[in-house]
Amino acid sequence: MATSLEDARKKLDDEFGQVRRHLGSIHEALDAVEKAGPEDDLEHLLEELEDTVKKVRKGGLLGSGAKGHTKARKEYLDLKQA
Repeated sequence: MATSLEDARKKLDDEFGQVRRHLGSIHEALDAVEKAGPEDDLEHLLEELEDTVKKVRKGGLLGSGAKGHTKARKEYLDLKQA
């Protein structure tokens, strides 16, 4: 947990940046679905999109995803209102 408002803001900005950087993978997966034709495996493409969104939302082995941003945001707002 951050000990100062400045530390909390830095953590919030870092978490936000991580999520923003991973949004590109969602766009790529969505583009694959949008470019699909009648002979493409839409179910598989949609599963890949779903998995990608889940990874960005929940995080993977190394990151905490949007959950980390939510936690950092709460800590920052709590310290800001204190």
